Order: sequence, then C-alpha cells, then structure tokens
Amino acid sequence: MQGQALPGFRDFYPEELALRNHIFTTWRDVARRYGFQEYDGPPLEPLELYTDKSGEEIVQQLYTFQDKGEREVALRPEMTPTLARMVGARAQALKKPIRWFSIPQLFRYERQQRGRLREHFQLNMDVIGEAGPAADAEIMAAVIDIARACGLTSTDVRLRVSDRRILVNELKDRHAVADGEMLGVLSALDKWGDEPALTERRLQRALGDSPERRGSVTAFLGLLAKEDSATVERLLGAPAAEPLRECRTRLDAMGLGDFVTVDFRIVRGLAYYTGIVFELFDAQRSLRAICGGGRYDTLIQEIAGVDLPCVGFGMGDVVLGELLKERGKHAEAPSRVDAFLIAVGAEDVAPVLKLAHELRDRGVAVEYALRDAPIRKQLELAVARGAPRAVIVGPDERKAKVAVVRDLKSGRQRKVALTQVRKGVFK
Repeated sequence: MQGQALPGFRDFYPEELALRNHIFTTWRDVARRYGFQEYDGPPLEPLELYTDKSGEEIVQQLYTFQDKGEREVALRPEMTPTLARMVGARAQALKKPIRWFSIPQLFRYERQQRGRLREHFQLNMDVIGEAGPAADAEIMAAVIDIARACGLTSTDVRLRVSDRRILVNELKDRHAVADGEMLGVLSALDKWGDEPALTERRLQRALGDSPERRGSVTAFLGLLAKEDSATVERLLGAPAAEPLRECRTRLDAMGLGDFVTVDFRIVRGLAYYTGIVFELFDAQRSLRAICGGGRYDTLIQEIAGVDLPCVGFGMGDVVLGELLKERGKHAEAPSRVDAFLIAVGAEDVAPVLKLAHELRDRGVAVEYALRDAPIRKQLELAVARGAPRAVIVGPDERKAKVAVVRDLKSGRQRKVALTQVRKGVFK
C-alpha cells in the first residue's frame, strides 16, 4: 500500500531512531569494555551458506531469489554463517581467541507478532578459538552486562542456560532417541510451551510410528516445563554438566549469578549448536527471548574447513526496545541545534550566514530561516526546532559588536559580545 512500509518492516522517525541509537551505543560500549572488535559482512550471501548449516528453522524463512548472474542468493537471516566464512578465510593470520562483534540488519520472512518482525538489527558477539567454558561464561557475562547497562536488574531479566550435550545424553540413554532422530527431537523441544501443536508434529516426524517413545519424551518435556527440581538436579549432576557447572561458578565469581537460571527447556532452534545454549528473557516471560546463543564448535569447519571452536550470541533490537519502553526507559531524540540565528532585517542576512558558518566550523549546531520572515515567525521556528536559545543579530547589535541571546524556555535575554558568540560562548 502506498504511503506505508512493507509488512514487517519499519520506518524510523526521529523518536524511534533515538531509541535504536541508544541501544546501538549501549551495545558498542559493552562490547568495547569486553575487548571485542567490530566487523561486518554483506547483506546478500549465497543461498547454500544457509541451506545446509542452519536447519529448517532458518531455511523456511529465507528471502531468496536468483540474481542477474543466475546465482541463488539470500538476504542474510543471521550473521553466524557469514562470520564463519570470514574467519575461515583468514584463520591462520588471526590471533586466537578472536573476539568480534557486529550489528547487522537481518531479514526473515516469518509470521509477524509482538517482538518479531521481518527485519531487525542484531548485536552479534562471538569468541572464536577457545573451547573451554571460560569463553562461554565470558559471553554470558556480556549479555548480562548489556542488560545492566540498559538499567535492567535481576528482577527484570533472567538468563536461562542449558547444555545440548546433557539433553542429548538424556534422550539417548533414557528415551531411546537415536542419533538420526536427535535434531528433530531437539527441534520439537525448542517449540515446547510456545507452539504445542508444532512440537507434536515435529516429534511425530522425528520418532515416526513409536507412541511409546513419543510418550516417554513428552513426559520428560513435561518435567522440564514444571522445572521439576529432582530432574534438574539429576541432570546437573551428570558428567556432561561439568562445563555448565563451571560457567555458573564463574558467573557467581563475577557477581552475576543472580541473573542466571538453569532451564533445560532451552535448546535453541538452529541445527549447528553443539554445547551450552542460553536465552535472555524478561522475568515474567511476557515477551519473546531478548537474545539467544551458545556454543557452535563445528560450524567453521563445515563452512570453511578450519577446526575452530566458537561461542556467541545474537541480541535483537525489537524485543529489547519493547522491554525498555515497558520499563519507561525512553531515549530522547537529541536536540537538533544548539542555537537558532535570527536576522532582524535583510541587511543582517549576510552577517548571520557568516556567523553560522563560523559556528559550524567550531562544531556548534546552528540553524537559521531560509526565507525572509518577521522576528516573531523566526522565533516560532526556533522553538519548533527545539533550539535552547536564539541569537538575534540586527543593525544595532552589529554596530555595538554584540548579539542578543534569548533563552527560549525562560524568555530571558542578554547581550553577548560577538567575539564570544563566534567561539560558541552564549553567556
């Protein structure tokens, strides 16, 4: 429809852009404090980069087409395969561990709902080349510190953590799930609680004509959904849970343990995750996940033939923005100008233009009327632009080598030497 953005896409008016820029600034500040370097990649990639590595969750949502060179391409739905490709291309030259972050715009053709659009911006932070749980804890600490930098506390958000290795062992040993069935069962678990019908269909597809095994897996999922303490403690006591236990110990040592909850329902939908996985939710879980990530130790080898372990996460701007607005943490659009220059008459226009250019050279944001107008109209325009002050220049002022500086909130005004005004001093 003419006059509207496409469904699932957004216009960013100054107020909305102020919030987005606030989020981006927070992301970059925390990433810098953690020693990460920023990178980026192309928004268009070969289709095969996604079709073989990310699983049906992504493949069904691709914006894909054939370009003029008859190549099958897709708008990037996530950043991790691009990261894997880029790191693989220069793996020998890069100092390990690699600590990179990016803020790409991503595209997925999926059903719209609150917190989910067809495009969004996303912070990606990844540690590459370190297999131990210290890297997992570092990544999870960054997630929590972003929430803290946004003014959120442990009563506002929870980082829910799990480990696929624990679940895989449990499903194999106690529920007779075979290796070839495992991804399908994990995919079903990923939808447990959110889309029960889809969970059932995926279990049916994964386990086939085996009602006993489907019943066994469903009963296990039910215990996880109820956060059955005996089941959680048993799983945490397994040998495969040692990395997860160490992560919790490290986060406790950082003073971040209050943000963390072990939740074995968290498996992440993408096929390439291999170990610890996590998602950040608002405490009431009234919104979708704010971020999600985990360990993906085989992806770079699958894409680029280089064996490098990895752990990372993606945090989108949509859900985070919703949560910040819910908590009343709005970002004001910055004032566009520091001063509005007003020419009293036609002969004052040239001096005002000269003054405007001098101030802009000094980094002072100024504006002036682009057509002749009475002083009253110019003052109205200054207020509409959000200028804190007006600098009025007329024949008398020029003769006395001063300007009249008016505070547009209080209405008080004073005369200031033009030499001071040219330096950006308005007092």
